[in-house]
Amino acid sequence: MKLKTLLLLALILGCQTSFSQDQTDQLTKVESIDATIATLYGVISGEKGEARDWELFKYLFKEEAKLIFSAKTKDGGYQVVYMSPDDYIKRSGAWLVENGFYEKEIGRQEDRFGTIAQVFSTYESFRSKKDSEPFMRGINSIQLQFDGSRWWIVNIYWTQETPENPIPAEYIQNRP
Repeated sequence: MKLKTLLLLALILGCQTSFSQDQTDQLTKVESIDATIATLYGVISGEKGEARDWELFKYLFKEEAKLIFSAKTKDGGYQVVYMSPDDYIKRSGAWLVENGFYEKEIGRQEDRFGTIAQVFSTYESFRSKKDSEPFMRGINSIQLQFDGSRWWIVNIYWTQETPENPIPAEYIQNRP
């Protein structure tokens, strides 16, 4: 009987230790603005056929967070598309895996006040780590909140570079 009790206790303690390590590992991914943004880019990036960690992706976002894409319409105007993290996964998840996608930060401008931050994160997109030339560039406007123990992404609003709207040099010069 004592052996069964000791084995049960060891199993429970082992699970708690493992769970605590997982929590600690996840918290390191959101302990700073740098870590949070690196995790964001890392979790959506991968080679063709490589699964993404969508649970980690969702872990980055505050409840009610939005991902907002701004794009030019066929008539020359602009539209915005609002998505939750789950909507983004449904809309883009399969495409990222089927095509391969790497997003790399090439510049950053960051402003903070108290527990809020606004980051203009300039990016280049590739289909593979092996690619030398990006197929797309743009700017992510990322709003974050610090709750006293971690950073949360509140919104990401982005647009791609176009010939009519090139990225200004000042958004590339301040590399992270």
